[in-house]
Amino acid sequence: MQLPDCEEILLNIEDGVLYLTLNRPQKRNAMNDKLVSEVMQTFDAIEQSRDIRAVVLRGAGGHFCAGGDISGMNKITQTPEQAKKAAWEFNRAFGRMITRVNRAPQLVITLLEGAVLGGGFGLACISDIAIADSGAKLAMPETGLGIPPAQIAPFVVMRIGLTQTRRLALLGERIGGAEAVRLGLVHYVTEGEEAMQSKLDEVLTKLRRCAPNATAITKRLLLDVASTELEALLDRASDDFSAAINSDEGRDGTLAFIEKRKPFWA
Repeated sequence: MQLPDCEEILLNIEDGVLYLTLNRPQKRNAMNDKLVSEVMQTFDAIEQSRDIRAVVLRGAGGHFCAGGDISGMNKITQTPEQAKKAAWEFNRAFGRMITRVNRAPQLVITLLEGAVLGGGFGLACISDIAIADSGAKLAMPETGLGIPPAQIAPFVVMRIGLTQTRRLALLGERIGGAEAVRLGLVHYVTEGEEAMQSKLDEVLTKLRRCAPNATAITKRLLLDVASTELEALLDRASDDFSAAINSDEGRDGTLAFIEKRKPFWA
């Protein structure tokens, strides 16, 4: 596995965890074309790796992500047609990226601090585990800018439901960590860096008890519930189950349970 060389994100692997830091603090980690491309390349690189158990997404400088960096979209030198094409391509590239992260076989954990806006809000919604600082500010401010939350809206609906998404998207309301937990947008709220790190350590400890291939299969099954006919999904689930229980993971996992010991991946 070869990670890409990156300029807009920082990558560090430690004990089977890939730490991916959005690194544009001067823009509150707002995403430009290059950052989106680097995130895509990173998740493509680790797709087949089961040595990477989790990806921890966070932002540099005390903010998670302030959304998309739209400051360079309205260039005077562009024709209307060029401007429209550039906006379409940037927006759709983000949609492809967030879909890719959503489908990652590894556990994806977001650490949400400061601004969690627009595209950053969308990334929070596709993480398997979201940990928010109590002081984080989460919002979908797009309509206040005269644009729709085009690529993130479906993921927000899937995360918290249509009713609450309507309120947040149509009013642009900002919410804190406690409200985000109540809505089911995030799983845990913490106070300060030390408490967030402690919660992350707790989550990673739990993850290491779970088999990496079984985790990947389970994620795919859960994500396909809304898009696959039930009987076909259950047939495939049985295929996955029978293959898993006869795999190295399944054989050692069931034997470890009987022998009251840890399986090899733990």
